[in-house]
This record gives sequence, structure tokens and C-alpha cells, in this order.
Amino acid sequence: MQGGSPIIVLNQSTRRESGRKVQLGNVQAAKTIADVIRTCLGPRAMLKMLMNPMGGIVMTNDGNAILREIQVQHPAAKTMIEISRTQDEEVGDGTTSVIILAGEMMSVAEQFLEQQMHPTVVIGAYRQALEDILKIMKEDISLPVDVNDQELMRKIIKSSVGTKFINKCGNLASDIALKAVKTVLREENDKKEIDIKNYAKIEKVPGGTLEESCVLSGIMLNKDVTHAKMRRKILNPRIVLLDCPLEYKKGESQTNMELSKEEDFTRALQLEEEFVKQMCDEIITVKPDLVFTEKGVSDLAQHYLVKANITAIRRIKKTDNNRISRACGATIVNRTDELQESDVGTGAGLFEIKKIGDEYFCFITECKNPKACTILLRGPSKDILQEVERNLHDAMNVTRNVIMNPILVPGGGACEMALSHALTEKAKSVAGIHQWPYKAVASALEVIPRTLIQNCGGNVIRTLTALKAKHATAGNHTWGVNGETGKLQDMTELGVWDTFSVKAQTVKTAIETAILLLRIDDIVSGTKKSEGREGTQSGAQPTAASMAD
Repeated sequence: MQGGSPIIVLNQSTRRESGRKVQLGNVQAAKTIADVIRTCLGPRAMLKMLMNPMGGIVMTNDGNAILREIQVQHPAAKTMIEISRTQDEEVGDGTTSVIILAGEMMSVAEQFLEQQMHPTVVIGAYRQALEDILKIMKEDISLPVDVNDQELMRKIIKSSVGTKFINKCGNLASDIALKAVKTVLREENDKKEIDIKNYAKIEKVPGGTLEESCVLSGIMLNKDVTHAKMRRKILNPRIVLLDCPLEYKKGESQTNMELSKEEDFTRALQLEEEFVKQMCDEIITVKPDLVFTEKGVSDLAQHYLVKANITAIRRIKKTDNNRISRACGATIVNRTDELQESDVGTGAGLFEIKKIGDEYFCFITECKNPKACTILLRGPSKDILQEVERNLHDAMNVTRNVIMNPILVPGGGACEMALSHALTEKAKSVAGIHQWPYKAVASALEVIPRTLIQNCGGNVIRTLTALKAKHATAGNHTWGVNGETGKLQDMTELGVWDTFSVKAQTVKTAIETAILLLRIDDIVSGTKKSEGREGTQSGAQPTAASMAD
């Protein structure tokens, strides 16, 4: 690992290889990627320390964050890394599980490929198994949940962050996630919309302790007022949001002004002053207390605004402007001459500037119905804050998933074990050769409880056998592995639950990726070498053209 990301080299041989060999190569690549992050599952997960090319260090056990930093050359391995990203964007959790499960689905297919079974047969059995898994999970294993039960919601979120760094203050993390998601929740015509990415911003301020972190009922920006005499604390402010500069509009490039008399220069300055004054007068007519603009504010404009007792804050980001708009009910205006009374936001209760550490921050809080919020994170160092931010994103996504689709399944490997048992029983009624790959899917699902036992140092064979015996008895489908001790426990007592949408997405993505990779029977490189021969470089397949030479 020299001066950059860890590189896993999975080169293919330079001979052209027929279908069977390529398929086995793809299986190996998938297994290698799964092995990299196998130790990152569960509450006793190990962390990975990654160095990025810039020399920065990331310490995390988040599957997606780890795979983002790893560079691979094998195309099948790249596909595996891609599914972790998809999982993160789609449901925001389960990024480690999906890779481990996809790797295992490929691994159990290896024996059938070696026995010369056609991949189409394996794929057919995998598809049938996926349909059955989703049906069994929905009908037999899932459990509806009341999203208004604060204590139950806290338990669900706590079990999702139990495997993360932030689990030391699980109650605080679950309360923050729950409050943030409920703040940005919008319900219109029986449709729920929760946009965490744009309206729940996380601000990291090093210093203090994690316990000082909180959700603000409003917005916080890393900005100070533009002029020293402007008010730094305003109760119930009237807020105007602008998308235009409060300064004289300069001519475009190549603009020349020819001044023949001395008065011409004075006149040019006077025109500039009149233009700025007119803009400020247009703002003053709606009597705001506070003006935010995405562009600059000239010294002259500051002078007029201070005289009118108006506070101005300049050069805020577009995303922050949208958040303030949602929090206080103001409309973002592009021209000052279009300002109307209805554009002024009056939903905020307090504006103040506070100094935290060496920097000034502007707070717009006590909003009546914010629909946007800022999460203020405090902590000892930048690295810890980055990890806490990643964990909080997962917690907020879990909360969003539960509110959007209030169905739960037992965690701790219980759901996978119950599915494995149900599929094994169902395999007996599958006709013909499809039965074996169908059974293999059932055994592949055991990888999640097995990895959980391994990661907390338990006796894998003995514990897994005991768990299988438990699930063989009807009504024991909530028994799983306690990730802290490695012993068997009823997940209802332990309070470890996963959301149905995350689990269903994990299984779907894992099996569909395995199907996709098993359908590949040739890898042909499309790169050219400088001497004009195609694709003969190391680590790629020769193309048909080069073979014909």
C-alpha cells in the first residue's frame, strides 16, 4: 500500500478463456471482495483504516465507505463494489450485509459450475428462490409497527446503530435521528415525503463531547454578519432571501468607458451609487430585519442596510438558502424590484450569532413549523465526527424506511436463518435438477448468522447447529445470534429489529447481482496498445482481432 488506496489486483490470465473459466474467475473475485469486509458485520465488528491518495485517513466499519476507497481491476469485483453504493443510495443501510450475501451466493454456485451444470439452470433456481424469499419474509416473518410509539422507534433505531461506533450513546443517536426525520417529514394527499439529503444538514464542529450534539429546530450556518454595527440577535425576525448580488453590476468583459471630462467620472460613480441605493430602498420597503443573499453585498449597500437597522449575511450556499426558505417560509427572490410582502419569511422565532471555538455561527431557530433542520455534532476530533456523521446517516435512513414502510423483521441473523429453514423445506417440492441450486441459496443465507458468531469469537459450528435446531421448531423464527456474546437469544427480548425494506433490498440486490455475474461467459477487453495491437496488455483478454493476427 504505497501512497494511496489499497489495491486488490485480480488479474485474469492473458490467454483467451472460455465461459467456464471466466465464470469461476468471477466467483473468485466476488469472494475476495466479500472477504475484505466480512469482519465488519455486527456489534463486535473490526474497523478498517484506509489511506486515501491525498494522505487522509478514514477509520470505519461502514461497508460502503470501505469499498469506495478500494481500487480493483477485475470487472466482476467492480460490479460487487457498485452494489454497495446502490444499497446505500436506495435504503441507506445494509451495505456490509449485501456484499457478504452476494459473495456467498456466488460461492455456493461454484460447485455447480465445476460439475458442468449450465448457468441458466442455476439462474432459474435463484430466481425462483428470490420470489419465495420475498413472499415468506412478507407473510410469515414480518411484523407491523406503530410509528407513533416513541419507545419502540427508539429501540429499532438503536438496534441499527448497535453495530456502529456511535452505539456508546445509542439513545442520543436514536433521538437525534428520530427528531430530524420527523422534522423534515411532509405529508400531502396521503403521500409522505422525507428528503434527508437536502433538508437535514449535519454540521460538524470539533470540540466538546458527543453528548452536546443536538437537533436544532431551524438552520445553522458557518457565517457572520457583514458589518460590525449590524444586530447580532433578533427576536421574531422578518427574513428576506435573495439570489442576486447587492452591488453594482459591472459590464461584461471587454467593456471600455471613455471619459472626456472630469465630471464624467463623478457621474459614473453617482450612477453606481444610485443603482445600489435603489436596490436597498426596494428591500427596505418590505421592512425586513434580516437579509440573506447567495452573492456579494457591497460596502455601500451595507451602509444603507445598517442605517435601516437591517442585518445582512452574504455568500450562503444555494442548498442553505433552500433550507432557510423551508424553515421560515420565505420565498427566494431573484430581483429586488420583484420583492413583495408575501415573500418575507416570518416563521423563525430567533436569529443570533454565536461563537463556537474560533468561528462564528449564525443560528435561525425556534421555527414554528421548520420542515428543515440542522444537526449540530460535537466531538473530540475530525475523524470521530466523520464516523459519527456516517453512522447518523444510517440511523436517519432506517428511521425514514420505518416511517415510509412500517414493517419489521427480526435482526441478529434470525430473519436469514428462518428464510434458510423455510427454503430448505420448500426445496423438497422443487422438481428436477433445479432443487440443488435452490437448496444452495438456503445454505448461502446462513452466512449472516455465521459471520456474526465468527466476529464475536463464538464457537461457529456448535452455535449454528443449535440455531438450526431452534428454527426447526415452529414459532422460533425470532431466535438469532446476540452479536455481543455470540450466544443464541430471542430477538424480541433483545429488541434487535431490522426494517423490512432494508432486508428485502439486501436479498434482492445480492441474488440479482449473483444472477448477473453468472450470466457472463466471456470478458473481452476493448483497450488498444500503443503499437496498434488490441487488448494484449497484461490483465486483459486478447480480442478476436488480435487472435486472428
